[in-house]
Amino acid sequence: MLFFSLLILSSMWVVFNKAGRSGVISIIPIYNMYILLEISGKPGWWLILMLIPGVGFVFHLLAMLGLAEKFGRGSLYGLGLFFLPMFFFPMLGFGESQYQG
Repeated sequence: MLFFSLLILSSMWVVFNKAGRSGVISIIPIYNMYILLEISGKPGWWLILMLIPGVGFVFHLLAMLGLAEKFGRGSLYGLGLFFLPMFFFPMLGFGESQYQG
């Protein structure tokens, strides 16, 4: 479990760098989700909605779909970011995808 957490964290660091943000932000809890929403092209106030059980599920999914779109990936990739982040974040971060936001 720790391995996957570190893998996702290091991948988010690279994703933030690709989007022109400091990778250090990826290790700051809650603020990293706020910046991830901005990178995804979603409003920052969605973070509040993401903290509500049930509602947060939907808004987190929409944020991951937006993130995939901003990196030139499709909806299926966004679903992968949501359901299997331990595989899809490293592919996004360390792969050839470029931020198109």
